[in-house]
Amino acid sequence: MFLRNNRMQYTVRVDEPDADFAKLLLEQFGGPNGELAAAMRYFTQGWAATDPARRTMLLDIATEELSHLEMVAQTLGLLLKGSPSEMIDQVEGGYLGDMLDGKHDGYVEMSMALHSSEIALGGGGPRLTDSEGNPWTSAYIDTIGQPVADLHSDIAAEARAKIVYERLINASSDPGVRDTLTFLMTREIAHQKAFEAALASISDRFPPGQLDGDERVGHVYVADSNYPTGDPTGFEFVEANIDWGFELIDDPVSSNGGVDR
Repeated sequence: MFLRNNRMQYTVRVDEPDADFAKLLLEQFGGPNGELAAAMRYFTQGWAATDPARRTMLLDIATEELSHLEMVAQTLGLLLKGSPSEMIDQVEGGYLGDMLDGKHDGYVEMSMALHSSEIALGGGGPRLTDSEGNPWTSAYIDTIGQPVADLHSDIAAEARAKIVYERLINASSDPGVRDTLTFLMTREIAHQKAFEAALASISDRFPPGQLDGDERVGHVYVADSNYPTGDPTGFEFVEANIDWGFELIDDPVSSNGGVDR
């Protein structure tokens, strides 16, 4: 059961309306790296988790992502305040009349920054699309039902979300928006740490799944980049950073990858 608290997790603040930036921010509302996608990813994993502690952690983070979705929605609403979409709901307030009288030239430019569906269907409220108007889809959820694989995906998802927030922060000059998005970005870092901890709690975590694979090819590095060329090789890069004990194969076609068939 969910209980909604009227208090935001963090105070949302926008200093000036900005329909152009609102369009960009939709990426974190209904985009593939947005808050709804994150919540649904962790809910589906949490509901299927057999480990009680990991289940609780996933559902806690999934619920927090819904609170972040609300924060993004409120930010979008503040960014659109004074835009044509809001004026649709405030005809009697004088905004529409002023616009028709030519007193708000900037509204025409602002309206061009929004998708027509945002105005006609959303009525000024946020719609579940990305910044290009593509509708949210469950195809964004890549849960596969194996804890190690899913946690690796979760870590990557939080990293992608962090980078998107970082780019949005750099694209905004509004102090209030930057403060709000910095909070949301930082929570992505915290979630990434939590998923790293959950992954570390699984002792037998490589490779994911139950089958170990064929040892004859499990430690073969296939050099497909015209080895040797005198340039740094992928094999050298791998060997320098982790000791998997790879065997280098520089003629994968004639050698069949080093495996006798």
